[in-house]
Amino acid sequence: MDYLLEGLHTALLLLVSGQPETWSAVWATVQVTLMSMAASLTLGIPLGFVLGYASFPGRKTLRLISDTLLAFPTVLIGLLVYALICRRGPFGDYELLFTLTGIAIGQTVLALPIVASLTAQAVESQDARLRQTLRTLGADGLDLALGCLHEARFSVILAGLNAFGRVVTEVGISMMVGGNIKWDTRTITTAITLETGKGEFAVGIALGLILLLMAFGVNLGLVLVKRKAGVR
Repeated sequence: MDYLLEGLHTALLLLVSGQPETWSAVWATVQVTLMSMAASLTLGIPLGFVLGYASFPGRKTLRLISDTLLAFPTVLIGLLVYALICRRGPFGDYELLFTLTGIAIGQTVLALPIVASLTAQAVESQDARLRQTLRTLGADGLDLALGCLHEARFSVILAGLNAFGRVVTEVGISMMVGGNIKWDTRTITTAITLETGKGEFAVGIALGLILLLMAFGVNLGLVLVKRKAGVR
């Protein structure tokens, strides 16, 4: 127990002192998370909305595929992305391997089904009378669709938070595609794995605390948005 308390004390000192190696991993994580979340939300919300709102041939099959991909192992995603962007892969000429962009691509593959499936579920679970009410108010076509999406906005935000949680704590993709290169592609999670393996528990705890603070900040933002909108 003593070594845990000592590690926590040292971790706080590392955070306050602004150790460059520690904050380099934090900055890499922030960049990768922003890129992957921007891509997954941009693609996943419209895709999920269409899957939950529209009726077309093959819709149930696409929903099944999207739901199945929720359990896609991150190591397997890392392997597939690695095969695609390595020098012998079809996208090898773009030199994406061992870069933050390469990690972001893999994490987008991880987050996209989460955003799409949970968005589709949110739209599907809406009260059947909602569309009728919107039609009586004069909504039709695009306005009707946007009205339904607006009503599901907080569920969509929760879908994004779920995706954020998976992305920011992911290890397999970052390790395989990024290579855990110091000062470059080493993220918080890969740094924790490395430092813990070396017995540097203080650094691992410091980085873990930053992960908790990031998650707390995102959730606090959601609470404030809900409060401003008058939703409990």
